[in-house]
Amino acid sequence: MKNKTNLLILFVVFLALNGLNAQQINMPQASPAAVVSQKMGLTDVSVEYSRPSMRGRKIFGELVPYGEVWRAGANAATVLTFSTDVKIEGNSIPAGSYALYAIPGKTEWTIILSSNTKLWGAVGYSQEDDVLRFKVKPGKTSQVYETLEINFVDMTDTGASVAIKWERTRVKFRIETEVDTIVMAQIKELVIDQQPQNPGLYYQAANYYFTNNKDMNLAYDWITRSVNDDPKYWTMHLKAKIELALGKKTEALESARKSMEMAKEAKNPDYVGLNERLIKSIK
Repeated sequence: MKNKTNLLILFVVFLALNGLNAQQINMPQASPAAVVSQKMGLTDVSVEYSRPSMRGRKIFGELVPYGEVWRAGANAATVLTFSTDVKIEGNSIPAGSYALYAIPGKTEWTIILSSNTKLWGAVGYSQEDDVLRFKVKPGKTSQVYETLEINFVDMTDTGASVAIKWERTRVKFRIETEVDTIVMAQIKELVIDQQPQNPGLYYQAANYYFTNNKDMNLAYDWITRSVNDDPKYWTMHLKAKIELALGKKTEALESARKSMEMAKEAKNPDYVGLNERLIKSIK
């Protein structure tokens, strides 16, 4: 009986201790976690990091020493992820996730991509895990960034720059993705080889050719096919722009006017304005 009583007491103590261990005070983190994502061309890119604040401290050269590996954030390693292969500052990087480190300096920073994404910050960092190292020049910001900020700037159809900003310092590096080869392969497969019945595919192909200054005569054939099969104010507007690019001013004016009439009927002021400006430029 005594043994049973002792076992019962031990069990109650075990439950009480577990209950105490499970209890925690929920409070704001000093360096809250953040994820910033961006579609670059056909590629999904994200940065997962923690955001420390200055809190009256001098950052670069003191809190973050010059010449030492820094995790580009706080807490766990900052992680940069790509859904497809990319180029970073001209260097080919396979799709995947990488720890983002930096070695700050007064006049030059070293940016590092490491294959080891599981470290707590830079503790245990090894240069043997480096996938890429390159140099960038730091710049000064017009405002003070109290809290570390990483975001995407200088967007184009094929890429963007990653900007790291804290205190009055900013560094950035360029990411480029493959777009043209992929899109051209799709156009060949779905439009050139198949001769589809879908007018939307002809519009997409014509728009890509026009935007990227490719074969305008072929783009004109495609947009004419799209407009003839299913005229819309946006397809007619593209037809006008391609006609103008080919020097067909009379035809471009006529197409722009038709597009504007259709846009008015559809109550789309944006395309009304686009056509007004296009007509003005033709005259």
